Amino acid sequence: MIVVAGEALIDLVPQGTGALAQLKPALGGGPYNTAVALGRLGSPTAFCSRTSEDAFGEALLDGLRRAGVDVRGVQRGPEPTTLAVATVDADGSAAYSFYVDGTADRLFTAPAGLPEGTRAVSFGTCSLVLEPGASAYERLLRAAAAQGVFTALDPNVRPGLIADADAYRARFLGWLPSVSLLKLSEEDARWLGGSPREWLAAGPSAVVITHGGDGLTAHVRGGAEHSVPGEKVDVVDTIGAGDTVNAALLHGLSVRDALSPEGIAGLGAEGWRGLLRFAARAAAVTCSRAGAEPPYASEVGEP
Repeated sequence: MIVVAGEALIDLVPQGTGALAQLKPALGGGPYNTAVALGRLGSPTAFCSRTSEDAFGEALLDGLRRAGVDVRGVQRGPEPTTLAVATVDADGSAAYSFYVDGTADRLFTAPAGLPEGTRAVSFGTCSLVLEPGASAYERLLRAAAAQGVFTALDPNVRPGLIADADAYRARFLGWLPSVSLLKLSEEDARWLGGSPREWLAAGPSAVVITHGGDGLTAHVRGGAEHSVPGEKVDVVDTIGAGDTVNAALLHGLSVRDALSPEGIAGLGAEGWRGLLRFAARAAAVTCSRAGAEPPYASEVGEP
């Protein structure tokens, strides 16, 4: 079982150009997209979050159920669902503004324990920024790591939500001793500062950096680097692409029985390249269609 912990929200995606373009609601949120992608790829997955009791919250849970994701651990509340308004550039890249005040996911409380059989827990995005829920997710991250559970982190930085950049960067460094796999985009890496070597020294067994259409690079303890090019595709938009990479990496590691520091160390160059190529294929499928619509296993083959 892979548990994904974090927010579920509604993306409002423009259906044209200009400030007053019609907005179409779509199911989203970095952790939510990761959970859906894992379910579609065939990994047993559970979602750990707090969602609204409103119609959007029901739709979000329905989307998880359709992907085969276990939602028994999802907390509910009467507060509204978080909204994210997307802006899509001519090249398909997306930026967001958020409506988060008083929303349900901010009131997440850490569960007493993880589901039986949990092999990995994935964290990231808004849920690690917005209090008081951020501290609850942080406690869950530290508790999982202390129990020897494999942990994955995708900070998926949203600067517009971060009131104190230096405080967030310090907090990010404080998470790393509890992180097994760190995945981030080139943009995240530049904003956070530091380097893969420094981050590896702080705790993770591997750091994977995405380069948009140019592919992915894995940095592994001991100094090894493994890179693959991106898959060529006609990009509709990039919404959910990084979340799909998260899911593909976790799914591929699970299939290889490598959800451990020892497993990661034993992958070797060909193992890493195969895993990264699988993640690149999965992300390309997501980019080829509108919104966060990650692929099914039948669309990407074996990891």
